[in-house]
Amino acid sequence: MLHHLKTALLAAALTCGSMATAQDMSFFRIGTGGTAGTYYPIGGLLANAISNPPGSRSCEEGGSCGVPGLIASAVSSNGSVANVNAIAGGTLESGFVQSDVANWAHSGTGIWDGKPAVDSLRAIANLYPESIHIVARADAGIASVADLRGKRVSLDEPGSGTLVDARIILEGFGIAEADIQAEFLKPNQAADRMRDGQMDAFFFVGGFPAGAIAELASQMAITLVPITGDGAAAIREAYPFFAEDLVPAGTYEGVAADTTTLAVGAQWVTSADQPEELIYGITQALWNDNTRKLLDSGHAKGKAIRTETALSGVGIPLHPGAERFYREAGLID
Repeated sequence: MLHHLKTALLAAALTCGSMATAQDMSFFRIGTGGTAGTYYPIGGLLANAISNPPGSRSCEEGGSCGVPGLIASAVSSNGSVANVNAIAGGTLESGFVQSDVANWAHSGTGIWDGKPAVDSLRAIANLYPESIHIVARADAGIASVADLRGKRVSLDEPGSGTLVDARIILEGFGIAEADIQAEFLKPNQAADRMRDGQMDAFFFVGGFPAGAIAELASQMAITLVPITGDGAAAIREAYPFFAEDLVPAGTYEGVAADTTTLAVGAQWVTSADQPEELIYGITQALWNDNTRKLLDSGHAKGKAIRTETALSGVGIPLHPGAERFYREAGLID
């Protein structure tokens, strides 16, 4: 009888312990992009940086320096537009979004014109510049944006920020969508089609080097098409969130010259509904010294994620938790 009582008490204690652990645990998803892009691996690094599951060693003991009890995960998605919609709908706690898309969504302008503004969208940080890549088959005779006329060109899938930017760039150079044979594929699908000789060029917006492009360049001759001249200047004037950018020679195998292009900022955003204390802890973990090491060693673009540019090009309100961190760090008055 005593044995049964001890067993029952032990089971109850274990159950209580697991319940307490479950209560102490919270989950935080980061919407990224397709697995072949830059958002996904960067999302994985940041999820690691901000996670600190129950029972982990403390930061001081060389363990996780994330938010106590937090389990974060990077979720692949269709990209910027899809992430904003998921955050607004409550199916994601946070996500990566291009600066242009974040601005339009929050203000209900641009591509959000006629749709309800997502006025609950809040910024955690600006991360790194996302370069606009126009990748072409080297033998397709595409040396400039104007040369895309009549060609088979993938503009990325619906719901992606890349599709929005591709349309702006075509328009800026006086090219209507009807002037090209438009396809709407993820970059890795477009790359597969290019390998098979079924695609002449595709757009990709993301930090370089991008996995899908690097892999393609190792298998066939490609070129990067510059976005420069009067067309690029007109686009920058009409859309101030675009900046001039440069993809250095040698970033991709066989691309031996620097390529002038445009870039937008990759930003980590969340909802105003997320608790201030949680987002404060996440922002603190993002800029922790241990995270710096993770970012520097984890991905080529990780080195570009720096406190000096944490607020660059942020055109939507900061989340109160993030704002408190930046104020304490002396980054805002």
